[in-house]
Amino acid sequence: MLLDTRALRHLAAEDWKVLAAVEAGTKNHELVPTTLIERLSRLKGGASGVHRSISTLAKANLIGRMKEAKYDGYRLTYGGLDYLALHSHSQRKHVYSVGSRIGVGKESDIMIVADDTGTQLVLKIHRLGRISFRTVKSNRDYLKKNKTGSWMHLSRLAAMKEFAFMQVLEAEGFPVPHPIANSRHTIVMALIDAPPLRQISAVPDPAALYADLIGLILRLAQHGLIHGDFNEFNVLIKESKTTTEDGEEVITMTPVLIDFPQMVSMDHLNAEMYFDRDVHCVKHFFERRFHFIPTRPGPFFKDAYKTVGRDGARRLDAAVEASGFTKKMAKELEAAIHVQEAEALAKREARGGAASEDEDEDEDEDEDEDEDEDEDEDEDEDEDEDEDEDENENENENEHGHEHEHEHEHEHEHEDEAESEGPPKGEEGLEDDKSKDALQRLQFYIER
Repeated sequence: MLLDTRALRHLAAEDWKVLAAVEAGTKNHELVPTTLIERLSRLKGGASGVHRSISTLAKANLIGRMKEAKYDGYRLTYGGLDYLALHSHSQRKHVYSVGSRIGVGKESDIMIVADDTGTQLVLKIHRLGRISFRTVKSNRDYLKKNKTGSWMHLSRLAAMKEFAFMQVLEAEGFPVPHPIANSRHTIVMALIDAPPLRQISAVPDPAALYADLIGLILRLAQHGLIHGDFNEFNVLIKESKTTTEDGEEVITMTPVLIDFPQMVSMDHLNAEMYFDRDVHCVKHFFERRFHFIPTRPGPFFKDAYKTVGRDGARRLDAAVEASGFTKKMAKELEAAIHVQEAEALAKREARGGAASEDEDEDEDEDEDEDEDEDEDEDEDEDEDEDEDEDENENENENEHGHEHEHEHEHEHEHEDEAESEGPPKGEEGLEDDKSKDALQRLQFYIER
């Protein structure tokens, strides 16, 4: 979903109260009753003022109605949650203006913003469930088992967890962006003017950079943490040039870690798997991109675990839990991240898994942009869906007498085509043929 701030400046104080009332009502209601919105907003204008604000918010797609609802009510949209978070940051003077989107992922959007002094900052908007919008039905079981959970709630947890980790990591001297503020599902942080590792084609000393990255993994382990997604996307490389006494220019490359919602403790049930995966990601990337292969095996989890808390290292996993991010929250968020990973894996398998990693990376970025467009299209289609259903019902009634005859003729046509095409296709080909057949039948009926 794209962040559209055009309506932000036009909302009145009463509109913000009503929007906050809808948010408050979502704690106990999937669809917040209009009467409850009136009671929570406490507008002086009464019900008429509330309904005016509801109309304004609905036109801006900040709240929405649910079809076939048993009572009159509204739900908070991701756009409404974005506006509430931006309003909160604006009141604290952390965000004064919003620029363009500089990054997009399966679980977040990265925006350039500026504070009231003109300093450029980064706004990270967590959007758990982004890749699951097209398969919501398959994920409803997960949401039912976690009745207190929704994708918005889980996005809040992701932002809360990441902000807490950024604070403790910065306090211990780890190279991370400076965290400034957290509101709902968003984080404001300092802008790091550096490219991600994946955009770097060559380095002067691959061995030194590799040693720095493995050193960060081991240092995190000493403090009781595993990043969980330590790869070329989540490591920024800052370059600095210095000149020696001999006049030789030396380039120093310093890694900066980002993206911490999936970070886990060294005592986690699957800690060894996450640790080994982080190490493998670094090794694999350096071998593929820089043709660098380390001479030593490891590091290994069993050796890293022995260093936890050594030399007075503070257990940061315990520090984050003490900050208010409980184990229950961590389990809930981890389950949601597993759903995200399963969706991504299913998409790669559906594509055949034959593409190279670089191609997959580009495809993933394109998919995220396509999903944003699809969401906007879906909203427009939903508005006209009821009218289309009525028209289709009338057409079906008129065509019912001829339906079996046309189906019989159409089936013979496809049998002849199948015989001429040669050997049978795989499962994916058959599914495509079925989809095409269904579309052709529907078009045939519409033309009749």
